[in-house]
Amino acid sequence: MNEIQESVVSQEKFDEIIKELEHLKTVRRTEIAKNLEYARSLGDLSENAEYQEARDLQAATEERIKKLEELVKNTKILTDGKKKDEVSFGSKVSIKKEGGAEIHEYTIVGSEEADMRVKKLSHVSPLGAAMMGKKKGDTFTFDTPIGKQTYTIEKVA
Repeated sequence: MNEIQESVVSQEKFDEIIKELEHLKTVRRTEIAKNLEYARSLGDLSENAEYQEARDLQAATEERIKKLEELVKNTKILTDGKKKDEVSFGSKVSIKKEGGAEIHEYTIVGSEEADMRVKKLSHVSPLGAAMMGKKKGDTFTFDTPIGKQTYTIEKVA
């Protein structure tokens, strides 16, 4: 039996989840029902690719709805209770690799919101977890596939 894990998200991400859930339950389910009805009208269901495709889409949509409903039930919304000088949820953190000059900036978020394309780093990722609770000037080390890496916190906002 898999254990339900609590997710942590911003109010903005929670609102996005609710919006997607409502869209799937109303608009998308209606579209799929129409597609199924049309595909049934085409005749023999055993060799009807449109019908099978519509059923697959329906199954995938229902699975996504179920996942989102579980997520909504088990999500904690971040409040702006972060400490300004300490890395926590919602912090914008600038770090520099030991011996390097380049500064990397990340925002610490829950795992549902993590997206490295926009520099949103999960608090449970190796790097995110290593930074949690640190302050400007602190040095920290974490494991990577190529070995231990050491960074310094340059700024916390």
